[in-house]
Amino acid sequence: MARAHVKKNDVVVVISGASKGKTGKVLRVDRDKECVVVEGLNVRKKAVRRSQKHPQGGIIEFEAPLHISKVMAQADYEARRARKTGQAPAGTGDRQPSAESATADKPEK
Repeated sequence: MARAHVKKNDVVVVISGASKGKTGKVLRVDRDKECVVVEGLNVRKKAVRRSQKHPQGGIIEFEAPLHISKVMAQADYEARRARKTGQAPAGTGDRQPSAESATADKPEK
C-alpha cells in the first residue's frame, strides 16, 4: 500500500499507453491495486445480463482503471515539459544553457 501521487478530483495527464497525452479528472484511487480511474479515459465496453440494475441488459461503457504509474498530475507534467523545452518560468533556474549556446558567446581562437 504505497502513497499515491494523485488524489481524487486531480486533473491528470496519461504519460504512456494508448491514451498518451489525454487529460481527465481522477474519479477514484485504489491504493491497494495501485490503480486510478480517470473520467473519459480507458473506456471499455461490457456485455451485461438483465438485472434490476440493468433491466434491458445489453452493452454498457465504463472507465477501466489505469495503473498509477501511467498518469501524472497536469501541473507537474506542464512543468516538466517547460523544463525540457527551455520554456521554464522566469526565476526558476531549472534550465541550464545548452553546450551550443555556451560556446556561441565565446570568441573564436
